Amino acid sequence: MKSDLEIARSVPLKDIREVAKSCNIAEEHLSCYGKYKAKVDLSLLNGKGKDGKLILVTAITPTPAGEGKTTTTVGLADGLRRIGKNAVVALREPSLGPVFGIKGGATGGGYAQVGPFEDLNLHFTGDFHAIGTANNLLCAMVDNHIYQGNALGIDPRRIVVRRCVDMNDRQLRFVVDGLGGKANGTPREDGFDITVATEMMAVMCMATSYTDLKERCARMIVGYTYDDRPVTAGDLKAQGAMTALLAEALKPNLAQTLEGTPAFVHCGPFANIAHGCNSVLATKFALKFGDYAVTEAGFGADLGAEKFLDIKCRLAGFRPSAAVVVATVRALKMHGGLKKDELGGENLAALEAGLPNLLRHVSNIKNVFKLPAVVALNRFPTDTDAEISLVMEKSRELGVNTELSTVWQDGGAGGVALAKEVVRLCEEETADFACAYESGLSIKEKIDAVARCVYGGSGAAFTAEAQKQIARLEELGFGGLPVCIAKTQYSFSDDPAKIGAPENFVITVRSVKVSAGAGFVVALTGSIMTMPGLPKVPAAEGVDVDENGVITGLF
Repeated sequence: MKSDLEIARSVPLKDIREVAKSCNIAEEHLSCYGKYKAKVDLSLLNGKGKDGKLILVTAITPTPAGEGKTTTTVGLADGLRRIGKNAVVALREPSLGPVFGIKGGATGGGYAQVGPFEDLNLHFTGDFHAIGTANNLLCAMVDNHIYQGNALGIDPRRIVVRRCVDMNDRQLRFVVDGLGGKANGTPREDGFDITVATEMMAVMCMATSYTDLKERCARMIVGYTYDDRPVTAGDLKAQGAMTALLAEALKPNLAQTLEGTPAFVHCGPFANIAHGCNSVLATKFALKFGDYAVTEAGFGADLGAEKFLDIKCRLAGFRPSAAVVVATVRALKMHGGLKKDELGGENLAALEAGLPNLLRHVSNIKNVFKLPAVVALNRFPTDTDAEISLVMEKSRELGVNTELSTVWQDGGAGGVALAKEVVRLCEEETADFACAYESGLSIKEKIDAVARCVYGGSGAAFTAEAQKQIARLEELGFGGLPVCIAKTQYSFSDDPAKIGAPENFVITVRSVKVSAGAGFVVALTGSIMTMPGLPKVPAAEGVDVDENGVITGLF
């Protein structure tokens, strides 16, 4: 069987100018990075007409068996174009942390992927470098301000912005810096975040123009004074330089699927830590230049989809037309208690035990967020007709159809049935989109609403420190912001061991902070961390380059 990289190299890509022309973007609006990728001028959005229909692709709670959400997103867009629809994809950029860690690349798979493969999964157009540099400039200006006399009275113990690097590196979670004497700064406890978990990444994702980006940068809180007043990047006069570093990166990137479908690939926060969606600008471009804009949100629907709907759609004014919930029989059997090496044979009992995970996600999309939905079942050769029929039967009981997807091996042809169902949902059903909570609720009430209505738990508990932080944020006027709950991706609960559809659990909020530039409040639950670590055998060990510069080992 060919690897994703081998398949990508076997399919010749189109010149990016030709891809742009297929969705009515003229060459003069492109900044080409070689033949197969380009930045798109923001001025193209000015005066552009009616938006297309927004389709969200989400999934069940992830397992080691894999679900194929990005692959389905790409295959669905290709399938829509095969049935004569003008479809455009909007995706996140891969982070180097997972690429060299355990997950691998994030550009789809098989014959349903976005290219150029190596570029997308490595440095692409340098966006993450720009985001990390802008973040680290802000950090340097904070410490320099303290060194130069600290006119703002920043308490070095209460600096909340941290330096970042786009790599899984647990050694950097907690550090002490500023050592070596007075000339080298003020010694303090510090730490690094992975770039995709920073507020800087979230700010980029939510910004809609250069002016908006600069204003969001200015609102970023960097720390607090000795008398508990917030200090912002604007107080440090850092926003202009930060925006200058981000000016080119703010332009969405245009790439393509292996079938030539235009794909806007831009920004990439983690959905377990951050809000897990591509940029607002990329989504706007997809809506303006496609009749169907197909996008995805990270991890399971309790994370990426909830944040896409409650944060991104709320703040950007998007109204989705339909949602796709991706699942596999294999993954559902893991939720039913089987181990990864036990998934080969038919096991209806394990499948039935794991199906509540899918059904809760589907019910949330349909009954909480009020969106028409379809289940996309990625079919594996080991799946039996009886297992597939059981998934279809249980989904139908919720009033949702299931369509088989074979896009990994068949490309867009394997997504035609799914594409037709998505079109039917958009044309025959009216989305009465709703959020999971009202903006007027308190921070605690919003978090509790998500824990109950979306996660299926008994509510949320708050540590004494979290309660104190919430009270202060509401005093400062941030109570009206939506909430971004950081929790494990492996469970509806904050305990990764509770697979399937657990009940009667309480999520514990241990810390709450505001991302004032991005426009939401972040609640950290369980043992979630903002800097992942590498596994025992990182994927990096298998990556190599031959004497001709050809890269191998990416997946």
